[in-house]
Amino acid sequence: MSDVPCGWAPVADPIYRTYHDTEWGVPERDSRALWEKVQLDGFQAGLSWITILRKRSSMRAEFDRFDPEAIARWTPHRVERALANPGVIRSPAKINAMIGNARIYLDMRDAGVSYSDYLWGFVDGRPIVNRLDHWKNVAAKTPLSERIAKDMKARGFKFCGPTIVYAVMQAVGIVNDHEVRCPRHAEVQALA
Repeated sequence: MSDVPCGWAPVADPIYRTYHDTEWGVPERDSRALWEKVQLDGFQAGLSWITILRKRSSMRAEFDRFDPEAIARWTPHRVERALANPGVIRSPAKINAMIGNARIYLDMRDAGVSYSDYLWGFVDGRPIVNRLDHWKNVAAKTPLSERIAKDMKARGFKFCGPTIVYAVMQAVGIVNDHEVRCPRHAEVQALA
């Protein structure tokens, strides 16, 4: 191992570097935080992740800190207010999907299903540790992300295809896809 960080997060971009060095791949077990990440990756569909990172603070403010209880109560008027905010991804389809996803999250919780236990249950609570030699060799989706996406869609979740699900898995530490030469590979593995 060396001290060369993953190549996908340019050293010259402080937003990407901070995200890579402090968040990406760290095992997240908090249900609400996991749900937020799934929503953010859903908003990314068709866009670059840097766009989401640049708007994340504004999106958290506009979207009630990604509190599923608050979002589940949104009305069409509240959606219109959000659509007027240039600091967010202004997609009616994605915003309405987030509202529906919040309701499903709450239904699961009310039925005694922790969102964290649900997602981590696909890997028996233990992260998958890959040994990537280069970030360009990572898969966009895997059979596991396809299975999770299929299950999520069967529950009614939207904007949760297998590519989005795999991005979430990487971001929340369900899979460690840091390059093996990256110091974060071992650090994230130790956190698991």
